[in-house]
Amino acid sequence: MKIGIVIASNDAETSWNALRFANFSLGQKDEVKVFLMGKGVEYQAISTDKFNTIEQAEKLLSAGGKILACGTCIKSRNQEGTEMCPINTMKDMYDLVRESDRVVTF
Repeated sequence: MKIGIVIASNDAETSWNALRFANFSLGQKDEVKVFLMGKGVEYQAISTDKFNTIEQAEKLLSAGGKILACGTCIKSRNQEGTEMCPINTMKDMYDLVRESDRVVTF
């Protein structure tokens, strides 16, 4: 199954749980893409010891999952794109939704 996950929250626990779900889904042999939107592009800055979003994202990428991020949202926060938060477009989000069997939002 192809699972699309949209994260639009900068709440550490919410983002952490979304990424944990993404990793669990990869473990079930699903194809997983995460799209970071709005406040979701802040997930690296909100990482804590208890809700380590960076660790979850690294695990996701190393297991073959993909992370995409809204370029406009990144730029509006004076951030730059990185491997863990790459600049993408609305077309990329559209493609994620169109190609996914299921889409979950956090």
